[in-house]
Amino acid sequence: MSIRTGSNRILNPMAVQALDKFKLEAATELNINNEYKSGYWGNITSRECGSVGGQMVKKMIESYENQLANGASAGASIQAAQSENQNYNLANKAGNFVPQG
Repeated sequence: MSIRTGSNRILNPMAVQALDKFKLEAATELNINNEYKSGYWGNITSRECGSVGGQMVKKMIESYENQLANGASAGASIQAAQSENQNYNLANKAGNFVPQG
């Protein structure tokens, strides 16, 4: 659906489709130019793209605050995410990785 290039990395590759869907929902909420529906965002202005990202962050923070308000501890959800990430070993898929820097 989308082409991911550059240095943006998703920590959990299983979340790619969910994040793309989330991005489209945020764009729809903001009434952004419909050209994004093709999967190509090159014709969308930087301001509109920034608005979509801001809307996504706003929704994520709102969701996390609701979890905290309903009694879920912040540490428990962070530990669950970390243990889920530990189960996925990228080195086995990618081979030897040498950071550039």
